Amino acid sequence: MFSSVEIANKIIIRTETDKGDIITNLKLQKLLYYLQGYNLAIFGEKLFDDNIEAWQYGPVVPTAYQQFKGFGSAGLTLDESIVEIVLPESLNVLFEQVMTEYGQFGAVKLMKMTHEEKPWRETFKNGDGAGSVIDPKLMQDFFSTLVQ
Repeated sequence: MFSSVEIANKIIIRTETDKGDIITNLKLQKLLYYLQGYNLAIFGEKLFDDNIEAWQYGPVVPTAYQQFKGFGSAGLTLDESIVEIVLPESLNVLFEQVMTEYGQFGAVKLMKMTHEEKPWRETFKNGDGAGSVIDPKLMQDFFSTLVQ
């Protein structure tokens, strides 16, 4: 299992900034959510151990959010000393599939998508709003319906 920040770094490194792509903290949070959800559905385990919470603007991994909040709404960059983690082949294939499928969308589109999905919707509605942990089992059940 990896840390959410290691996965976040891999997402940022994977973003093709040389082609004009940018990734904000808002978009990063949604990609972490989708990676975790599909990992739970396909492999039956978490990709990273950190909780995902239902915040006003969608799912958020607080640990990764704190790491990058200093960027505000600007594009995220990494220090050149950050080394990209190497995922096992099966995880890397899933990582690339999720990045291809969801990385094409902007942050606001991803936010709207997550707002329509059961894990965020039920957790945000039933909790006190921001800060309610999205149950990994709820994510696994939901994402399992997407990987028939």
